[in-house]
Amino acid sequence: MVKKTTAKDGDHVVTMREVAKAAGVSIKTVSNVVNDYEFVSDATRAKVHKAIDELGYVINVSARNLRRGSTGIIALAIPDLQLSYFAQLSSLIITEAKKLGLRVIVEPTLYSREGELDALHGSQTAMVDGLIYSPLELGPDDAAEVEVDYPLVLIGERIFTDKVDHIATENVEGAKRATSYLLQTGCKRVAVVGVHPGEEVGSAALRFRGYREALEEAGVPFDPALVVPSIMWHRNDGVAAMNTLLDSGVRPDGVVALNDMLASGVMHSIQMHDLRIPEDISVIGFDNSDDSQYLSPALTSIAPGLEAVARLSVRALKNRIDGQPPLEGDLTDPIFRKVSSTLVVRSSTRTL
Repeated sequence: MVKKTTAKDGDHVVTMREVAKAAGVSIKTVSNVVNDYEFVSDATRAKVHKAIDELGYVINVSARNLRRGSTGIIALAIPDLQLSYFAQLSSLIITEAKKLGLRVIVEPTLYSREGELDALHGSQTAMVDGLIYSPLELGPDDAAEVEVDYPLVLIGERIFTDKVDHIATENVEGAKRATSYLLQTGCKRVAVVGVHPGEEVGSAALRFRGYREALEEAGVPFDPALVVPSIMWHRNDGVAAMNTLLDSGVRPDGVVALNDMLASGVMHSIQMHDLRIPEDISVIGFDNSDDSQYLSPALTSIAPGLEAVARLSVRALKNRIDGQPPLEGDLTDPIFRKVSSTLVVRSSTRTL
């Protein structure tokens, strides 16, 4: 027997997510039952109602009515506004939304699983027309969490599911292009900075895969000593990671940093070791952040196509809100679109 818990039993308010878990169905199914959609079997409907009764779930009628209307506001959930990648993405999404008459509420989830779940299922979702969602802490096993009862566009590479609209970037291809370029310019010992050990899905894992693929295609042996982990990707993390590598006596002649903030720290460490960029060590980043061209020397980087990510995600969400197909195809079919990346060559790498 499930203990009945209501808002009167303290501060806890039962969520639709809890009802779905108790009933053994998706959040979308609970939403369909709550909203009296007809295409739900009697058996499933009975399970959901049983869970609602036992948990004491209370339907928020005012919130439901608000969602059925239109606020002209969408939400953007991102991990961190301090990272230039997410700051730039947020700015671009706000600009694209404004073109379509939408306002954006930006919600940093602060590298917290609980924060990412709250962005999906918290009461604030009733106050917006839809959500653009970029998780870092949720993973493949959490795919059911994004099956919500309101328009949502998933961005990033943590969750892959055919149940929701998804705009992704070329992480594998971009890192492969970066590594191949360093090898083509004559680098023979290319290090990679920012790897997340044990990670199988996510930007770090995909970019590391691209690095490995480039080495393999070039016939360059993989050397674990050139793999430098860093869980966080801020500038100070790049300094610490590169200091660790150079102080250990390992000397690469090229570095692929998995984002530009890491690359900036890597460059600082190299220069503090009285080494020259790119004469001694070439450095290439990822994200082509606004600051990359102003580093000394200016940073070669992979541009992931953030303008296209912003444009497509806002357009897809707006179309869903308006009851139209997201970009193409049938209204009921979620879309998956991967945005192309490009290599932007500057002076932190040797020339071909």
